[in-house]
Amino acid sequence: MGRFWDKCTGTRYPDGGVAPLPTMELRESLLALNGTGVPFRVRHGLSKEKADLVAEWRVLKPASGSGLSRKQVELRLKIRMRFVPLQREVRTLDEQVQVTWVGDPPKLAVSRESGSGPAPRVAREWTFEKGPDGRRRKVETFRFDSRDMKNPLRDMVLGAGWTWRGVVYRF
Repeated sequence: MGRFWDKCTGTRYPDGGVAPLPTMELRESLLALNGTGVPFRVRHGLSKEKADLVAEWRVLKPASGSGLSRKQVELRLKIRMRFVPLQREVRTLDEQVQVTWVGDPPKLAVSRESGSGPAPRVAREWTFEKGPDGRRRKVETFRFDSRDMKNPLRDMVLGAGWTWRGVVYRF
């Protein structure tokens, strides 16, 4: 059941022969991702989050409608990371929240979705526009993929010789 469970949780192991970096070097390299043009930020975890580092990404979908019928959706993705130096692994917990704002000025709507666990989230929206040749074409107006945040973090951890361990329970 080990490999199956690893696949379900998103656990990945480093390549053999990679010397593991010390904990502080790994922490600093993850924090250094902030200045590389990534759409998320990495920060130190708060005590109530029970994590060493937290990566956060907040995205607002383009608003639709106007006045009282205006609707806007906010997507939040948070990856909490806890270091386990003795086992050279980073335990992670993914949290996703979707909040809908309605009206003008925006007020929190009744619909709110949240979840935790290693589930990739992809959201896309398109509109039809008139192209330069006069024909209608589909143009992407919004794109969100949680892997754009998780992959750089995971690759950094694996490159440092540590295990990326996804968990499906709260730590």
